[in-house]
Amino acid sequence: MSSARTVVIIAALTLREASRRRVLLALAVLTVALLGLSGWGFSRLAAESSEFSTLTSGEARLAASQLLNLVMFGFSLMAALGTAFLAGPTLSGETESGIALAVLARPVRRSAVLLGKWLGLVVFGSGFIVLAGLAQCVVVWATVDYWPPQPAVALALLAAQTTVLLTLAVLLSTAVSPMASGVVAVGLFGATWVAGVVGGAGASLDNEGLERVGTVSRVLLPTDGLWRGAMHAFQDPSPITASFAAAEAFPFLSMAPLTAGYLAWAALWVAMIWGLAVASFLRKDL
Repeated sequence: MSSARTVVIIAALTLREASRRRVLLALAVLTVALLGLSGWGFSRLAAESSEFSTLTSGEARLAASQLLNLVMFGFSLMAALGTAFLAGPTLSGETESGIALAVLARPVRRSAVLLGKWLGLVVFGSGFIVLAGLAQCVVVWATVDYWPPQPAVALALLAAQTTVLLTLAVLLSTAVSPMASGVVAVGLFGATWVAGVVGGAGASLDNEGLERVGTVSRVLLPTDGLWRGAMHAFQDPSPITASFAAAEAFPFLSMAPLTAGYLAWAALWVAMIWGLAVASFLRKDL
């Protein structure tokens, strides 16, 4: 059996296994609940804006785009939790139970097994965030008549963010227990987001030390950088957004798109971490 065919088969099996776990049911329930709650919230925003005329059209679009970013952060967190806690049992759990040993007893390369599992989880996590995000955009359009300027770019960046965290979780799962790998991955995800908020506050206060915190954290783990690029693609590009006071300190507003250099670094980061995962898995005692 060729390596490419092995990778595809393992990816399909991993995707099917992931869909059978209770994580999928939990994600589905949370997604429906968040869509329903956000739909009610956006409908109230539309009703109050039209009834009392307290907001100008530009302010209403700004409010809608910021609420959209807030809800999308919830979806990105759900994707992070789901994929991080799926990666551990999928690899480390099979190693501990002896299933991996039975598979690798055949002429199958460890790197092919790891790549197949990684691809399956990437499809699962990216598919969830794209479908949930697109459904949320439709809810916002139906309730407040707002459509993001670059939804495809934003959803692609959210899928990339999920891939970054998933790759880190796969690396961790080759070295520690399934639960520990998920906890550490999600903890680093949250810490990087907080560091990004601190960096934004530093930029608004012209404090280079605080601003450097966000810059360094986005280099070490690109999840927050990709999230900020997605926010910029979701939000309203009107002048009122650009002149928003203390914009850099606001956690759900991003003033600049991502550069090609940063996107290249994120891709290189994934490649390097995946390479470390392969090296760790090759040396792992099954």
